[in-house]
Amino acid sequence: MTTMPDEQTIRLLFFLGTLLFMALWEIMAPRRRLNDRKARRWLTNLSLVLLNTVAVRFLLPVLPVGLAAAVGEQSGGILNLMALPRWLAIILALLILDFVMYLQHLLFHFLPPLWRLHRMHHSDLDIDVTTGNRFHPLEIVISLWIKLTAVFFIGPSVMAVILFELLLNAMAQFNHGNIRLPVTLDRWLRLFVVTPDMHRVHHSVIPRETNSNFGFNLPWWDLLLGTYRAQPEQGHEGMSIGLKQYRDPGELTLGKLLLQPFTRK
Repeated sequence: MTTMPDEQTIRLLFFLGTLLFMALWEIMAPRRRLNDRKARRWLTNLSLVLLNTVAVRFLLPVLPVGLAAAVGEQSGGILNLMALPRWLAIILALLILDFVMYLQHLLFHFLPPLWRLHRMHHSDLDIDVTTGNRFHPLEIVISLWIKLTAVFFIGPSVMAVILFELLLNAMAQFNHGNIRLPVTLDRWLRLFVVTPDMHRVHHSVIPRETNSNFGFNLPWWDLLLGTYRAQPEQGHEGMSIGLKQYRDPGELTLGKLLLQPFTRK
């Protein structure tokens, strides 16, 4: 008798499949020439994935899917108080959770203690599929606590949370991808999803560009709330990626990245 793989296995397979697909796409149709050594960056960024996984296991008592199941059993949360068709409840949950992630992203940029954690993500000298996984372990833990709080109050179904987690992971790798899309296709796609060209603006060294295009999955929050910027001033090939105070690859080793939030630079 076969059994369904658990949620963690599904997420791992989805992550690896998306990573491989995007890596091949970057080789076949790159958008920009990379400036830093790819092997070093990939080793650093993917090592952070392992560290973050361990940190979550040890520091969090429950994950969003488990909390969604517990809240659902108690009929808690806003959505469980409403008599909605299952499909509509899932769509609303996905929209609300995505908006929460947008607001969280704003907080990590504009609250100095949180920016100290998040700036590690922006210190990458190039942007490609692995940048979408480059986060400080403390940021991952705080982000998950915010997500757990949202799940507790919203009351999404287990299916909605699984779908959201899969979409969030896949889109983070997609919109950080160093891939070339036809201009017309990009123009249409960014009406519905955050495209790589849209998100790349967010990784510019120019602060007013860094503080724009905060969306993860959907571009609508940026458009509605005035944080949308269509293109970088210097063009996608000419723009500089990263932060002005972190231009030395020697300062971007794994150990120094983990200590970066606690430095004054």
